[in-house]
Amino acid sequence: MSKPKKTTSGRKSKSKAKTESLKVFNANAAGIDIGAKFHMVAIPKDCTEENIRKFGPFTSDLHRLADWLKEHRIQSVAMESTGVYWLALFQILERRGFEVKLVNAAHVKNLPGKKTDISDCQWLQQLHSYGLLNGSFRPVDQVCVLRSFLRLRDNLVKDCSTQILRMQKALTEMNLQIHQVFSDVMGSSALAIIQAILAGERDAAQISPAQASQS
Repeated sequence: MSKPKKTTSGRKSKSKAKTESLKVFNANAAGIDIGAKFHMVAIPKDCTEENIRKFGPFTSDLHRLADWLKEHRIQSVAMESTGVYWLALFQILERRGFEVKLVNAAHVKNLPGKKTDISDCQWLQQLHSYGLLNGSFRPVDQVCVLRSFLRLRDNLVKDCSTQILRMQKALTEMNLQIHQVFSDVMGSSALAIIQAILAGERDAAQISPAQASQS
């Protein structure tokens, strides 16, 4: 005899029973699915009939989003750390007095069913209301500013190193073996020779480091 097939209704009822057995820790919680062109926001169903709304990415839209959350007495918000699109909204919500949890997307990826923007924000709101989400560490604003400057400096140093390597390659292609004579092609002596060559000097006797620096 063939085994009876399991019905999907049975699975849904078990899942619903497990969900209903969970205790709500954050009654006034919202979930936000961050996007490049718009953000989807979900709040508890008992707050309003239209508990899911779509907001644009501009600053005025983000303030309207915060106003809507304030209107429905939302206190805590969970959002995914999607690229850098979350940053502006995160800062605005924090300044408006909300508790904001920045959630790693990998921790909320087990969304049952078809994945959509609406289902994502609902799933975030549901998990956050049950206290199942941990926010990522984010330092205070002064540390964030300092970190941005340090990252910018590091990028500039790396870009500078890349350009030096390209310059060395160009010199080698022209058979100007300056790097065989000087350990640093960006040193004053090596740069004096390079600048003399760029100025049009082609006589090797006239582009020694001392003479090149005097020209």
